[in-house]
Amino acid sequence: MAVRESAICLRTTDYSETSQVVHFLTRGWGVVGLLAKGSKRPKSKSGGAIDLMSEGDLVFIASSRDSLGTLVEFQETVSHGALRKDTGRLNAGLYLIELTGEMLAEADPHPEVFDLLHHALGRLGDADAPVQAVVAYFQWRALRYVGLLGEMRACVSCGGPVMGARGKGARDAYFSSAAGGLLCGGCEAAATEKYRVDGPGMAALAALTAVEEGTRVALPDKQARSVNRVLAYHVTQQFGKPLKMARHVLSGAGPPEQRPAGETGSKAHDG
Repeated sequence: MAVRESAICLRTTDYSETSQVVHFLTRGWGVVGLLAKGSKRPKSKSGGAIDLMSEGDLVFIASSRDSLGTLVEFQETVSHGALRKDTGRLNAGLYLIELTGEMLAEADPHPEVFDLLHHALGRLGDADAPVQAVVAYFQWRALRYVGLLGEMRACVSCGGPVMGARGKGARDAYFSSAAGGLLCGGCEAAATEKYRVDGPGMAALAALTAVEEGTRVALPDKQARSVNRVLAYHVTQQFGKPLKMARHVLSGAGPPEQRPAGETGSKAHDG
């Protein structure tokens, strides 16, 4: 039985000279992998090869979890042409869809993530959009929605305060991906995996928390870049690999390499 859904293209792979395998994020079905027969032909029902980030109305026939479904029709409604004209914005958009594809399992609906991605891609196409802030907000909210981001105000180990007024952090504030949140200076020594969060990063975490609670707070570029490195580090730890587009978005380089954390002998990452 054919299903009709709003969809965003996350990933494409050539299947033959005329066909593609396309993974879409749909609002009601989650991620679906489909064989798009003849999609690369100009007169196909998709009007030619389907592009990454394209949004539209999708009709497909679902299959079992272990095999591809079949694309019946895809009518593009949003191409994100403005976003594609700027390298920085394009790289950011590609990072967002790569993160989404890695984060969500197939056939596991997250309509809130679909809406978040839809709005983020649209915002990136605006000439005045603060690219780093858009990426930071997306990473924060998406990780929250899927349950991969924990306590960001108090230490996840002792419960003591880590984030002070206006996001001023303790002298040593760390993020632990394994623990899923922040560690204070007194608890970080016992953690074998951690990432040091600098002042701008702590201020950004405070701003994102405030936005989450309904308060409009600006996120300056320096703060957004810092928190994006923290969240991208977390993503790398969760998936066991850095995302391909991360280095193109995070100031031209991915998260720092691991190195010893002083006398503790544990591994830490400088933010």
